[in-house]
Amino acid sequence: MAKPGQSRLRRPRGRWSLVQLSPVILTVVIAGLAYSTPPDMAFSRILPAAPALAAAMWPVLPTVLLGTVCFLLMIGLSLVFPGLGAWYTVAGIVAVTVAAAYGSHVRLQREQSLFQVRLVADAAQMVVLSPMPRRFGGIEIESLYLAAAAEARIGGDFYEAVDTPYGVRLIIGDVRGKGLPAVGTAAAVVNAFREAAYDEPDLGGIARRLEASSSRYSAAFATEDLLESFTTAVLVEIPHDRCHIRILNCGHPPPLLLGREGLRVLSPTAPSPLLNLAGLIGDNYSIDTFDCAPDDQLLLYTDGVTEARDRGGQFFPLTDWMRRQQPPVRPRELLDGLHRDLLRYSSGGLDDDLAALAVRLRDAPDA
Repeated sequence: MAKPGQSRLRRPRGRWSLVQLSPVILTVVIAGLAYSTPPDMAFSRILPAAPALAAAMWPVLPTVLLGTVCFLLMIGLSLVFPGLGAWYTVAGIVAVTVAAAYGSHVRLQREQSLFQVRLVADAAQMVVLSPMPRRFGGIEIESLYLAAAAEARIGGDFYEAVDTPYGVRLIIGDVRGKGLPAVGTAAAVVNAFREAAYDEPDLGGIARRLEASSSRYSAAFATEDLLESFTTAVLVEIPHDRCHIRILNCGHPPPLLLGREGLRVLSPTAPSPLLNLAGLIGDNYSIDTFDCAPDDQLLLYTDGVTEARDRGGQFFPLTDWMRRQQPPVRPRELLDGLHRDLLRYSSGGLDDDLAALAVRLRDAPDA
């Protein structure tokens, strides 16, 4: 999982764990057995395993030092037990230590390269997924992002929230595909939204700006067919009086609004074109207005949430899950519960990246 707003990636530091000390423990155990058992049992012959194990987790110098210790231990054994045939084992220790030192060097170079790549991914994450939480007057916003791959930092899901003269405006969306092309498209859409949200008086104008930015990016960088390169998104506007919500849905899963009177699915009355497809099917955008009340909880999400599957292949029942939540609930608590239940439902095996925004409408800002 990647949570925006956390500190940048750092190298692991601190005391060595028991696993990191295992080469030393192995050396002590082998030496103890070799000195305390009859020579014909020849436990000393497995001493080369210690520097080989060290190469998998230690830097070069400690690996060589451990190999030197094993070398000296074997020399001592040859003096205590003459005729042990220790010189073959000594030669093996020397050969394994040299190979282990080289292997440790190669591993460290690859770890350094991976560390730099993750730093770049962190920078990309900060561009596309801005830090949360946010508070705009009486509106509280929290975010959740989960990657399908355990080592992934970012994908094609994106979101943003800004406070404008027209009210608080939000976007959440999902770029078709994965990898760097999806990240590039997501960045283009988010950056366009950050500018258009302050300039355009209505959500339709914002959608047209996003359509133009997405189309330009696809024309310049994408190699896929136009029909296979699109983005779903939902735009939300919450005026400063917080008595209603305007939504423009471009083929995205509908938001959920949880209030004291129950759950409402905020589906569009008329479809709007997906981003990057308006040139083919027209740019007729439909904006819907929904009433809201204080302490209502708005949930925006990508299809990775609803398409999470259990072992039987059943989709995650998001609307039923949302109905079980008891308002008022804080956005962070809602998303933490969603995170926990999604991982439990899918047994930790998510098939797609997912993102969610939880928005709570308050009467007034907290003190």
